[in-house]
Amino acid sequence: MKIQSEEVRVKGAELGDKVKELLHQGSVRRIIVRNGEGQTVMEIPVTAGVVVAVIAPILTALGAIAALAAEWSIEVQRATDEEETKG
Repeated sequence: MKIQSEEVRVKGAELGDKVKELLHQGSVRRIIVRNGEGQTVMEIPVTAGVVVAVIAPILTALGAIAALAAEWSIEVQRATDEEETKG
């Protein structure tokens, strides 16, 4: 298994919705939220079987910090299946 990273930029209020969407995707392993200056504000390790009771406080915190900056970047680390070639 290989970990692949991608970055998504969002504006203030979109932060919580985008993280919620990412949490529901099965291949996501970690979500890192950074402010406009590139400083890490929150890291969310995502494991299989994350339940709503765990997600709710995270989304509440993200809603509170979303008002602090106009632009956010979200680094998404996904697990990908890498085919092995034998030869």
